[in-house]
Amino acid sequence: MIEVRRLQLDKTKRVVVISDIHANLKLFKKLLRKVDYTENDYLFINGDLCEKGPNSLEVVEFVRGLSKPSNKVYITKGNCDVVHRYVFHGSESINSYMNRQKHSILNEMLAKHSKTIEDFINLEELAHYYREYFQEEIEWIDSLPIAYETDDFIVIHAGIENIENWRETKEEIALNTQEFYKQEHQADKVIIVGHWPVVNYRASQVSSHNPIIDLDKKVIALDGGNQIKKEGQLNALIIQNGTYTYTYVDELTSKMIVQKEYNDSTKRVGTVTYPNYDMQIIQHEKYFTLCENTNLGIKQWIKNEYLVITHESARAKTDLSTTFLSVKQGEKIWMVDNECDGYILVKRENGEVGWLPEDCFFKKGEVEC
Repeated sequence: MIEVRRLQLDKTKRVVVISDIHANLKLFKKLLRKVDYTENDYLFINGDLCEKGPNSLEVVEFVRGLSKPSNKVYITKGNCDVVHRYVFHGSESINSYMNRQKHSILNEMLAKHSKTIEDFINLEELAHYYREYFQEEIEWIDSLPIAYETDDFIVIHAGIENIENWRETKEEIALNTQEFYKQEHQADKVIIVGHWPVVNYRASQVSSHNPIIDLDKKVIALDGGNQIKKEGQLNALIIQNGTYTYTYVDELTSKMIVQKEYNDSTKRVGTVTYPNYDMQIIQHEKYFTLCENTNLGIKQWIKNEYLVITHESARAKTDLSTTFLSVKQGEKIWMVDNECDGYILVKRENGEVGWLPEDCFFKKGEVEC
């Protein structure tokens, strides 16, 4: 049975929930400023403080600093927060992970004392190093619960099992469930999760990293793809007076102003996400190619520069939006990719990500500083 801590919240106070910081301290602080976070708010941090970004240890230190003087800061474990277990359990797979994932708390801990993984003969020796120098941080992470339960919602990193007593969910499920929003559950309140990027649910919808707030299904999915997707974002869910709203921050810096209104008439929407990259070509045009996504069985318009075609197959190079946007003159947007012919990939302030003809900006790549 997982560790669940029961809370009784003052419903007159605001609740802020943030998930999947992924070692980006700068973005986390930016989001706290944007929501005007104060010590009077309840703050939930729903796992994955660490990994993928450059500041795992700093995020851990900062979050510990937030929680020590406050009885209103609550942190859960995420799967990325417990990678040290692979070392302590003697799993040899951690060697290749650390060599591949340079932005890891395990590598940061080594770098603190000018070490690399090659300096250790075996995992037993490596584990001894971590215990000697970082026992306090490891014990703090291990002390975090799996879930918090309130009268109205449950905060848990990845999901719960579809069983009568959800508290009997296995820890592996709680930390690693994929596509929880597509599943069912029997809890009598809203489940707030991160872990699985929400854009992955939008293969046939307007591409966006905004949270999914589905109160009918009693699921809120928060993971904005921060540190994983180029135009990903760090989301904050705000609960106040029984209402659920959100805001976000991201790392895009190139602001552009729309000079010419554009109304899309194609109604093309969608997103390509890992691992659904295999395509069958249906129709090739100057800028885009209509494909059938082999795994999903849906039609998607792929920007030609993002498509790899051989005599036997076609494949999308990476995650990308297949959405075409409409914009107003004077609208502020953020550039994602202006290196393609004819169209620019952008992100609107409402979080929508998609393609616009480059003549919307007159000069390709025109940027305001």
